[in-house]
Amino acid sequence: MSTPFNAVAAAYGNASRLISDPGKSSLAGLSGQGQGPDFGKLVTEGMQGVVDAGKVSDQLSLDLVNGKANVVDVVTAISQTELAMESMVAIRDKVISAYEEIMRMPI
Repeated sequence: MSTPFNAVAAAYGNASRLISDPGKSSLAGLSGQGQGPDFGKLVTEGMQGVVDAGKVSDQLSLDLVNGKANVVDVVTAISQTELAMESMVAIRDKVISAYEEIMRMPI
């Protein structure tokens, strides 16, 4: 199953907007009152890493089409982007699972 280019471009755009304007995200306003790291900041940094990897692979793909990049570099960048996306999806799934488990707890 392949994902249309427009869907991928829209996903990159949405992720970029979330990162560039964190005041509009649902994680805004959450601050780490404990001693651990700020969860919202960790998520934002992770998403920024995915967006950056996507931008690099997009640029290298365009450079390859124009004859300015090596195929190995493009494949490596795309693989890194795919790994970053899979990692973020796995983290998202774990967060949702944890939320559902908390919601099932008796009060």
